[in-house]
Amino acid sequence: MITAAHTDIMAIIARTTAIIQSLIQYNAVKSPARFSNATVLLFLIVISEASVIDRREPGTSNVIAYKHPNTNTHVCSSPRAFQMTSYCGTNTSQICNQEIVLRNGTHAFDVWENPPPPVYMQFYFFNVTNPAEVLKGERPAVLEVGPYTYREFRPMERVNFLENGTKVSAVNTKTYVFQSDMSKGPESDLIRTVNIPAMTVMEKFKDTSVIANLISSYMKSVNEGLFTTHTVGELLWGYEDGLLKAMKVVDPTLDDVFGLFYKQNATDDGEYVFLTGQQSYKDFAVIDQWKGQSSLKWWTTDECNMINGTNGASFHPIITKNETLYMFSSDLCRSIYAIYEEESSVMGVPGYRFSPPSKVFANTTENAGFCTPPGNCLGSGVLQVSACKQDAPIVMSSPHFYQADEKFVKDIFGMKPNKEQHETIIDINPLTGIVLQAAKRLQVNVFVEKIPVFSQTGDIRTLVFPVLYLNESVVIDEVSAKQLQVIVAEGNIVVNIPFMLIGLGILLGVIFMVAQCRQRIPESSSAERQPLLKS
Repeated sequence: MITAAHTDIMAIIARTTAIIQSLIQYNAVKSPARFSNATVLLFLIVISEASVIDRREPGTSNVIAYKHPNTNTHVCSSPRAFQMTSYCGTNTSQICNQEIVLRNGTHAFDVWENPPPPVYMQFYFFNVTNPAEVLKGERPAVLEVGPYTYREFRPMERVNFLENGTKVSAVNTKTYVFQSDMSKGPESDLIRTVNIPAMTVMEKFKDTSVIANLISSYMKSVNEGLFTTHTVGELLWGYEDGLLKAMKVVDPTLDDVFGLFYKQNATDDGEYVFLTGQQSYKDFAVIDQWKGQSSLKWWTTDECNMINGTNGASFHPIITKNETLYMFSSDLCRSIYAIYEEESSVMGVPGYRFSPPSKVFANTTENAGFCTPPGNCLGSGVLQVSACKQDAPIVMSSPHFYQADEKFVKDIFGMKPNKEQHETIIDINPLTGIVLQAAKRLQVNVFVEKIPVFSQTGDIRTLVFPVLYLNESVVIDEVSAKQLQVIVAEGNIVVNIPFMLIGLGILLGVIFMVAQCRQRIPESSSAERQPLLKS
């Protein structure tokens, strides 16, 4: 209940806040180096959130639900995550529109459109060392080979603002340039691995005996088996496959070129529509649509088909340790989330480290919608993505099956899961939402099994067979880090001002009430001060 005393205290705070705000804005005009617009905005955001917290009714939970912008689903959020009042839209709308919004001319837009820090993509292959023994039913042995490193350029292109600037569409074109000085060897290095095109064809026609026998006979005639050897460049970017070329007789639309990242160099993964953050800073860079759709179609439940969060490259400011950060990954064909892990520091800039918990890929009821066909769950820590990979038996996981069921690690000799090397992490400055450091680590596997109609599979065990893993990483550049250090130093002062004001207001209120109580105590009369017994 808000009493008159509370109202007086809040009035004092409001007046003091206005004075401090004016001083900050004056200093920003007089000496921009001292207080940036971003710092002023952070001050206003914290003030607004602090005010909402203080006005909460007694006993009210600080965990609230919010409605995802793309759906009608209400999701539990962390404390204070969505309690901001409408400062962005009143007297400070100009600052909000200038700083925390995707719009031509803002620093946020420039960084979003052309990220300044260099991004590197590293590939580590698993070279099969005992193919003959594997076909006899023995455990596969693999040797990790890499890294093969590429510089990744990823500008936003075909940018088009929509709906009065509240949304923006763009494609994220990615180009990879080989870095020989950062690689173990050249792209011409040979790798022996699972023959993915052959395994895909065999899985597709295993229940059609006539066609399966014809395919098996052809494979024998050209000495095509379950394992194949190709260069690093061919495995990544594509090579003409004899079996796929022969299969064009059955399906003329079939592409006879195969590569794990075929048609993914100097191309994009489809058009995105992002929220610009104009209506709320919490919406900054949140994905509204992908490829013209607000949800996916591959999974078996509406929840699993949701497109949630950002693309993982941008986040809103004022991030708390209790927040859950949602991200959509087209590589995984799904949305994932990350939770706070620990505090970090990158180039002297403080950050919060977030990482996806094991529950993201756990074999649980909540994740049952990711099992395709329904009920076909391989286990915890792996995700079958055949539905979005042209029916190829591709299974995604963390490198070396980190956080996966132990059986996947034991099935392959050479798997050594390690948290530091194989965990996906994002270090974010909580004040600004800027990514300081990130490493997306994913492993590409193939589901293999013995198929009686195809003698090429021999007596192989049923396995999730590792092919390669990638490490897509970025670290903030030195120039940006120095600029951010200044903003953080200012922000640390500004963020504490509202709470100091609240404390001051409470103290003044207590003093006021004590003084009032003292004034109400009546003075005793002279008669009352006389002793009860007179001598």
